[in-house]
Amino acid sequence: MLQSLEFRANILLLSWYAGHVQPLDVDFDSFVVTYWWVPLIAFSNDRCLTLFEHPLVDLLHTVYHEPKAEIMPSVEHLLSAADIQKMIFLDTAEGVAKNLRPYWSEATGGRANVVQAVPDMLEIVPPGTSKGSGVKLLLDHLGVTAKEIMAIGDGENDIEMLELASLGIALSNGSEKTKAVANVIGASNDEDGVASAIYQYAF
Repeated sequence: MLQSLEFRANILLLSWYAGHVQPLDVDFDSFVVTYWWVPLIAFSNDRCLTLFEHPLVDLLHTVYHEPKAEIMPSVEHLLSAADIQKMIFLDTAEGVAKNLRPYWSEATGGRANVVQAVPDMLEIVPPGTSKGSGVKLLLDHLGVTAKEIMAIGDGENDIEMLELASLGIALSNGSEKTKAVANVIGASNDEDGVASAIYQYAF
């Protein structure tokens, strides 16, 4: 079962990395539904694509204000619908830590970055992409240097951004990895940590 699982997972990932649809002779849709029953969200520009309805998928729209997910009939349809920028698995924090992250970290084999923004989400993004690289592009476009900015974050996917900025501020409720690279540990989200940091360091 594990060998079949890895083969099917790699079929999806290789098709995604290639940037175009390749023939898929494995029903990855059934693998997701029957083996994991863990929702997988594919992000493509302003679209969110998934394979089945799930309450956690709805939360991305209602809580995080992402576009409402479109249900695709199969992996083949999903991959052919659009170019994918990132994928997110949604599960319990325990499920991500004990099952999803160990598996996908090994299965991607360095061909992608596997990170967590929050404990119950696992993100898979192309290698070399991060919030830090995105901010660097913006700075180059605006003619601003990293020495002129501060960054605030709480998730593991904020690490590169905090390292880039001259002042990196991690919220106290953030991940331990994020706090480890920060220059300053600020208040928590529940204590208006972002607003407090802006008032203290930017004004």
